[in-house]
Amino acid sequence: MSFFAKTLDRLKGALKKTADVLNTDVRTLFVPGRQIDEAFLNEIEEKFIRADMGVKNAEMIVGAIRDRWRLGRIRNAVEAREVVKEMMLRDWPVEEREIRFASSGPTVIMVAGVNGAGKTTSIAKLANLLKNRSGKSVLLAAGDTFRAAAVEQLTIWSQRLGIEIVKHKQGADPAAVAFDACEAAKARGIDVVIVDTAGRLHTQAHLMRELQKIRDVIAKRIEGAPHEVLLVLDATTGQNGVRQAKSFTDAVQVTGLMLAKLDGTAKGGVVMTIKDELSIPVKFIGIGETPDDIESFDPKRFVDALFQDDSPK
Repeated sequence: MSFFAKTLDRLKGALKKTADVLNTDVRTLFVPGRQIDEAFLNEIEEKFIRADMGVKNAEMIVGAIRDRWRLGRIRNAVEAREVVKEMMLRDWPVEEREIRFASSGPTVIMVAGVNGAGKTTSIAKLANLLKNRSGKSVLLAAGDTFRAAAVEQLTIWSQRLGIEIVKHKQGADPAAVAFDACEAAKARGIDVVIVDTAGRLHTQAHLMRELQKIRDVIAKRIEGAPHEVLLVLDATTGQNGVRQAKSFTDAVQVTGLMLAKLDGTAKGGVVMTIKDELSIPVKFIGIGETPDDIESFDPKRFVDALFQDDSPK
């Protein structure tokens, strides 16, 4: 089995709950021979909303199916399924989904997110991907100094992955950790610095200001940094994740999203809502618990997995 086929199978497994909600098994919703009618359209719309795709997206997709049906361009469920996929694949520029690496010197990636979103594990997965799939040297900065467990967890991951880490004692200034990591990266010729930050509620203004301070310190130490500000969202939170993203973007200009825990949710459709409401690209998705369970977001593979599409590519 090819690498592509293996990763697509893993993605299908991760998105099975969402696919089940959308399809109620493809045989019953997009079954060959089923004709389009208002009952069919209402069922599709309901399932999209249940998958947290958002009312706007659900209405837009169902509207496109209805328009083509009324014009006689499509007649059955199989043809409607292709319209759904076509609409879901619109407007995903490749360049927006790629990491923006610095032209010279270290690339700095700042990572934010609320406690419990899977931030530390997502950082480990990203570090592993950059090291083993992209051949980059990576340095971790344990900036979540308010929680001893967070520093300990990131340290354990650094040891498992064979990646260097900069850390201070519990309660230290997170911006100081970021400062030291930037200096270490420049001195050691490191390719990528990943800066962890304290998990915080998006409603706590004073803690959001701490994020801004970290960003300012990084910007002063390395030109053009941070080159990416990635926000880790827990996919199981659905629409609440969209609200989090809005607040973090206001504070630190989020450049991309890492969507964690897709394997544990029926709300994978939130990817569509994020794209349309926030114009922030999803750059990575987490599809399991191991360091290898991360994928660069590929809209076509995502939609194919969402529909459990086994057709030849």
